[in-house]
Amino acid sequence: MQVATEDVVAVHQLYGRQSHAIDSGDAAGWAATFTADGEFRSPTYPEPATGTAELTAFAERFHAAGEHLRHVVSTIHVRPGATPDTLRADAYLQIVASTHLVRLTVLDDELARTGGGWRVRRRTVHRDS
Repeated sequence: MQVATEDVVAVHQLYGRQSHAIDSGDAAGWAATFTADGEFRSPTYPEPATGTAELTAFAERFHAAGEHLRHVVSTIHVRPGATPDTLRADAYLQIVASTHLVRLTVLDDELARTGGGWRVRRRTVHRDS
């Protein structure tokens, strides 16, 4: 089964919105790219963030750390999910400062179709080491 081109484009746009939102300090905007019960797990952080309030607080803490960082998502591979209203996506995520690469990770996402478009239901970040 192949993923429709418009869904692939929508996922690329979703990742672009996410990156710009967290980099600019739009915590609520970043959290809104997840489903209401969305989950973010990363080995960089001790606990997962689950649900809109925790995701918003996570993004606020990230931006408040004060370092000017950019999220660069690339090599996005979108594939069918378990149902017609879900997708799976893998991508590389580089987090960069103005002078150096902070970390290189791999995103493993489960996406859900919502009334507002595609959203991340569950993101698991893996270190690329």
